[in-house]
Amino acid sequence: MTNPDHSIVWQYGLFNRLSSLQVHAILQQRQKVFVLEQQCLYPDIDNTDLLAGHLIGWLEHGKADLEIAGYLRIMAPGVCYPEVSVGRVLIVEKMRGNGMGLELMNRALTVIAEIYPNVNIRISAQHYLEKFYTGLGFVTLSDAYDEDGIPHIDMLLDAGQLRKNSFAVTTQIL
Repeated sequence: MTNPDHSIVWQYGLFNRLSSLQVHAILQQRQKVFVLEQQCLYPDIDNTDLLAGHLIGWLEHGKADLEIAGYLRIMAPGVCYPEVSVGRVLIVEKMRGNGMGLELMNRALTVIAEIYPNVNIRISAQHYLEKFYTGLGFVTLSDAYDEDGIPHIDMLLDAGQLRKNSFAVTTQIL
C-alpha cells in the first residue's frame, strides 16, 4: 500500500497525448533512476517511446507541479516482442518500500487487460526482481543474461492470469 502522506494521480496515455512538461518529467526520472542511480549507460530515449503507452503515477502537489512517483511504458504486440511488453518500470526513491511497485504493476496489468485482452505479456526483468514478478503470476523463461551491465531474465504472464479490477476506474486515460 502506498504512503498515505502522498496522494497519487494515475494517468495512462500514448506519447502524442502527453504534454511536453509531462514528457520532460518522465525522461528526467528515467535518467535519474536508470542512468545515474544504476550507473547504466545505454540509449534510454528511443523510438519505442513514440509507440508506447505511458502509465504515470503523479504525486499530487498542485496543478503546477509534475512530480513522478512511479512510471512504466506498455508496448503493443509486435513492438518489442510478439506479446505485449512492459518496460522502463521505475519507482522514485522516496516512494520505494511501501507497495508502490505492486500498485504500479497491478494498474499496468489492468490497462493491458482492457486494451489487449487475451494477449500474453513478456518482460525482460532485472534478475533481482524475479520473486516480485513471480508473485504477479509471471513465469521465468530464461537464465540470467547481461543487458547493459545488469543481469536480466525473460518472463511471461499468460493472458489467462489477467483480470480486471478497480484500478481502471481511477486511472485517467488520455
